[in-house]
Amino acid sequence: MIGQEPPTPGTAATVPVLQVTDLHVTFPGETGPVHAVRGLSYAVRPGEVLGIVGESGAGKSAAAQAVLGLLPDGTEVRGSVELDGRELLGLDDTALSEIRGNGIGMVFQDPLSALTPVYSVGNQLVEALRVHQDLSRKAARTRAVELLDLVGIPDPQRRADAFPHEFSGGMRQRAVIAMAIANDPRVIVADEPTTALDVTIQAQILDVLKTAREVTGAAIVLITHDLGVVAGFADRVQVMYAGRPVEYGTVDEIYYRPRMPYTIGLLGATPRLDGPAGAPLVPIHGAPPSLSALPPGCPFAPRCPVAVDRCREVEPAPARGTDAGHTVACHRGTEIADGSLPRAGIFGAVRGEGAGERKSDTGGPSPARTQAASAQPVRTDSAPTDSAPTDSAPTAPAPANRPSTRPNRTASTPQQGVTQGPSAGTGPAAPTLLQVTALTKHFPQTRRTLLKRPTGTIRAVDGIDLAIREGETLALVGESGCGKTTTLLEIMDLAAGQAGTVRLFGQDVRELDRAGRKRLRRDLQIVFQDPTAALDPRMPVGDILAEPLRTHRVPRDRIAARVPELLELVGLAADDAGRYPREFSGGQRQRIAIARALALEPRLLVLDEPVSALDVSVQAGVLNLLDELKARLRLSYLLVAHDLSVVRHSADRVAVMYLGRIVESGGTAEVFAAPSHPYTRALLSAVPLPDPRKERARTRVLLSGDLPSPADVPSGCRFRSRCPLYATLGAPEQRRCREDDPLLRPVPTGHGTHGPRTAGHHGTDGHTSACHHPAPPPGG
Repeated sequence: MIGQEPPTPGTAATVPVLQVTDLHVTFPGETGPVHAVRGLSYAVRPGEVLGIVGESGAGKSAAAQAVLGLLPDGTEVRGSVELDGRELLGLDDTALSEIRGNGIGMVFQDPLSALTPVYSVGNQLVEALRVHQDLSRKAARTRAVELLDLVGIPDPQRRADAFPHEFSGGMRQRAVIAMAIANDPRVIVADEPTTALDVTIQAQILDVLKTAREVTGAAIVLITHDLGVVAGFADRVQVMYAGRPVEYGTVDEIYYRPRMPYTIGLLGATPRLDGPAGAPLVPIHGAPPSLSALPPGCPFAPRCPVAVDRCREVEPAPARGTDAGHTVACHRGTEIADGSLPRAGIFGAVRGEGAGERKSDTGGPSPARTQAASAQPVRTDSAPTDSAPTDSAPTAPAPANRPSTRPNRTASTPQQGVTQGPSAGTGPAAPTLLQVTALTKHFPQTRRTLLKRPTGTIRAVDGIDLAIREGETLALVGESGCGKTTTLLEIMDLAAGQAGTVRLFGQDVRELDRAGRKRLRRDLQIVFQDPTAALDPRMPVGDILAEPLRTHRVPRDRIAARVPELLELVGLAADDAGRYPREFSGGQRQRIAIARALALEPRLLVLDEPVSALDVSVQAGVLNLLDELKARLRLSYLLVAHDLSVVRHSADRVAVMYLGRIVESGGTAEVFAAPSHPYTRALLSAVPLPDPRKERARTRVLLSGDLPSPADVPSGCRFRSRCPLYATLGAPEQRRCREDDPLLRPVPTGHGTHGPRTAGHHGTDGHTSACHHPAPPPGG
């Protein structure tokens, strides 16, 4: 029953509750069997958390589904899966149905798919309870409400009657967790439970999982690609690569003393909130092998910087998670462990004793980033390295004296696509490329009737100011629904809009005719979040890159020369022009999308979550590419990202949005080191660090509830309904928050205060915050 005292991991509870031994999963494939899982072994004890990490395609989810018997017919599964000593492999579906949701609870990655859309959330919980327990409908309903309350659903009695589509993403995931723990399972398998969630909601979900473990005493198998999530939550970690477990140990051993080059590479490729700003990340070159055509020897050998002949000839034994201590599937693991093969030298840039022990650096981003980018090696060959070219190939130097595709550029517009030396500075002399003033976008809310009568207003963007100078990156951050994407669309639309002004390269877009807007679009391009959706699958890459050039009537001979230049510029080969998007990996497709955006030699790129859909090793290569292109081509970026570690790495300045308004802005280093607004402090405290010691020592600021609807914006301060500071204020201060909408003001530095700026103003310099009770300056 719920309420039992969980045993302490690693003490009295020494008998594993779930033991997986030599698990193999093989799917039938068109080109041969796909060996998705090869020799996986692990054991988890009551109350213990095992984190399983690795890139997409490593076999993590296939292994989890094999444990629950959820794989499709025709899949070959070998090995052993024991729950409390009972063998699960070989059981029929009826027997497994008694275990699913009872002995083992499952939290799926996509809660919307996991919940039935035609039944209320409460009815689905009632069904899960009554299938495994002898309960009346009334008793099950009471328990369902208790479970919703336990996982933090507000007003659970009323919400139990709501349908899944009426819940936000975070609330749906909470409901799935409630269903997973409904029958006090012995094990909870959580498959990417925080993927695609905002960082604040992610922190709430992890807190709910911790509560579930404490209440039920269940063991947890946490599958994720986020090394920060594992660092603060798991007791032990198993790293998988190409279906094989390659390293296993305690969380401290894996993060501070890794012995597998792949693990070292993952840690080095991860952007860190506490890492040095602007320093290049350490990508893992290449791509994982095909699981239907594995190379001989170690599958990581083609990507490993320290592979020797033996690595390419003999595959090491898998790292067993059932053995005591730290195990590794690497022929050179002993050398790494004893220091004869230093970790810091394996990828050339992994700093510290281990990748988890980097020191914080709050230096200014632009100079470090520019120097690092200009110092990067360049690719001089044009031939692909193998059938799957590297996702993280360094960029090639652009030809120095080629004709431009922009013969009509003005003298003040620098030619792009050629090496121009250092990036433009971001000081007062740098020209302003984008100036947004009091931008507003409201949508009418209508009732679903024949006449569609208006019933309200959705205030998506509610009067904001932005400015981007030449050569700098401005990051726009905030939770989903705060207005970031609407802001981008309004800027990209180049239309008059409802209110406010948008000036691009000194021109007011309201004064432009159709031909003028078309000319302006050459200097303003966008890179979308999902490269698969952004690239036409029916067109070869060469035609994709040539399309914008043809639209703007660039001569054919210039197009023929420009396409291979673009491919080489982003680290691909000229010969790749004849291939189709499906033939490339995710990171390579994003490079193609970046090349297309650069085709017309723009001055400003809008980056809409450019790396959120990529694995961390691939993400590092793309981020390094963007940094180098910015320095080489004197580009400016408007970056939208939910990963604040990426923002810390890439952005010069940051603007924090909440419910259509900017609530804090300033230099990235300054805002991250001393956030003034309670919302910014909550966002930063929710970002997980890939460092177990720091994660265990942190105190998180958990926000209550979800982002309010922009159709029902709270009066006064729009953040007060979730603000942790509001509850601690006295009555007069709370009244001011309820009645007075705060304006952005310069953050005090201990030398007096300044007058307010206009509502929503971001400005181009300085640290500003829209809060009646901002945090005091450091040391103040």
